[in-house]
Amino acid sequence: MNDALTASATSDGPDTLVPAGGRAPATDAAVAVQRWSRYLETLHDFAAAPLSLASHGTLTRVSGLVLEAAGIRVPVGSLCEVEVPHQPPVAAEVVGFSGDRAFLMPTGEVHGLVSGARVRPVDTPVQQPRLGGSAHPWRRSEDRSRHLPVGAGLLGRVVDAEGRPLDRLGPLQEVHPEPLVRRPINAMEREPVRAPLDTGVRAINALLTVGRGQRLGLFAGTGVGKSVLLGMMARYTAADVIVVGLIGERGREVKEFIEDILGEEGLRRSVVVAAPADAPPLTRMQGATYATAIAEHFRDEGLDVLLLMDSLTRYAMAQREIALAIGEPPATKGYPPSCFAKLPQLVERSGNGMAGQGSITAFYTVLSEGDDQQDPIADAARGILDGHIVLSRELAEGGHYPAIDIEKSISRVMANVAPREHLDAARKLRQMLARVNKARDLIQIGAYAPGHDAELDAAVRAQPAMRNLLQQDTWTRASLSESVGQLRQVVRQP
Repeated sequence: MNDALTASATSDGPDTLVPAGGRAPATDAAVAVQRWSRYLETLHDFAAAPLSLASHGTLTRVSGLVLEAAGIRVPVGSLCEVEVPHQPPVAAEVVGFSGDRAFLMPTGEVHGLVSGARVRPVDTPVQQPRLGGSAHPWRRSEDRSRHLPVGAGLLGRVVDAEGRPLDRLGPLQEVHPEPLVRRPINAMEREPVRAPLDTGVRAINALLTVGRGQRLGLFAGTGVGKSVLLGMMARYTAADVIVVGLIGERGREVKEFIEDILGEEGLRRSVVVAAPADAPPLTRMQGATYATAIAEHFRDEGLDVLLLMDSLTRYAMAQREIALAIGEPPATKGYPPSCFAKLPQLVERSGNGMAGQGSITAFYTVLSEGDDQQDPIADAARGILDGHIVLSRELAEGGHYPAIDIEKSISRVMANVAPREHLDAARKLRQMLARVNKARDLIQIGAYAPGHDAELDAAVRAQPAMRNLLQQDTWTRASLSESVGQLRQVVRQP
């Protein structure tokens, strides 16, 4: 009977058993049914996989910062490469489309591009496992977003927005690629801010106590010491990992910040992502996103991360350049609406993780143009952050460092992380400082006479002690307990 059977098997269908001259045995029929079932299941899985919309296009226009391509169908945020004769291809990202034209923003130089150049999508397939079983090699989800290196091998290194080393210390080790953008954490699954964080800066510890997982803005004009303050926090903050994002700053400042401000001790547990001012706007935005992704990776590993980003304003300016280039209308003082939508999307990625994970305590510097605290970006940042620290040019010009204006600064979670006695002492010192500042003109012209206002007299006598509390040498660390103890001594003075 077996000799009478003929078997036919192809890669396009199941093996079938055909009898030569009679009915097949029941066992052979059962085998055929099983093979047909497996084949139909395979076809079902193949049909369920999404079809690719990818296609090759041609470059039709280069206008300023934007490349236009025709004939390419990929989602916004996809990566593409534009072929250049006798040169490496130019990487670009799809930032919008109009009809059959896709708008791309390059991440490098566009020198050498010609009309009609081939534009092809960069595909990063990810194999998807089948429910309850093995994975099919053709069932792949197309993920064309950027995947950049993260991992412990980044500690002590300086990289650019593409994850390439800038410190000439060789290739990265112990890293693996992860997507830049992750699914946001459910707000109800985040751990609340309940524990204080020692920043090593006396004025912040005593009067603007920071909570672990808090997000604050450092509002300052140019030349008032914001980079020095960031370096102090990077060296002295009680965190496992420091992630520094230098976004849109002068290229000269990158090395100076690392060597002179951050120092060898601070760099040892830090990762520095540098996207200087001469980088394309998309690269500057990617640098901020990459720094946040690195911080998220270490947070998911259960570590407490300090994220220092300088600056949030340069990030918004990069988004403004992109939005205006693709035709988005300007709104508030030249900033398109997408700028104000991008800010919370970036900031909300930091903070505490879910139960069992670590935290990201973030400080974002915000440049106040002309020391205007009502600047659109500054005003928007205040609404999405958990507090703000304002640096005063007047204090900086008077040699008061760090030049923190206590009266204009606030930590919105201080009441959740500081005990009642600490809060009472901080409130009393604020009142004393406000009285002295209000009567400063009278004191300077000699019109102040003690004995008329007991509270003002006490505040004037405590002026030297308050200055010692609020001023601090760059290379001196002040722990949280020492800061609170000194605060209590100041407010208890007769």
